[in-house]
Amino acid sequence: VQLQASGGGLVPAGGSLSLSCVASGRFSVINLMGWYRQAPGKQRKLVAHISRDGSTNYADSVEGRFTISRDNAMRTVYLRMDSLKPEDTAVYYCNAPGRTMIPSSATDYWGQGTLVTVSS
Repeated sequence: VQLQASGGGLVPAGGSLSLSCVASGRFSVINLMGWYRQAPGKQRKLVAHISRDGSTNYADSVEGRFTISRDNAMRTVYLRMDSLKPEDTAVYYCNAPGRTMIPSSATDYWGQGTLVTVSS
């Protein structure tokens, strides 16, 4: 299973940016997909995740500003980021836990990361 993320870049504070992540490989279903981020010198943290039926969960810090969505047919998860703040600057990683996939896997899959920089 491979996850290919794209869409990062430089944006001024208050601006918007969209990320996408395409999953490929030998699986029939990914029930849970998500986005994490890692700021310099900090641990990787959950930004949002979405289940196959569309149920979502967001970190408090992005609630109301970010929107996660997915296209199951296209095996793609998206992250729309609005009202960006300098503290949103980080490398963003898409994620697919192997335990939520069919067939199930003990491996958690990660995209390569895409850098989002928000200037003040």
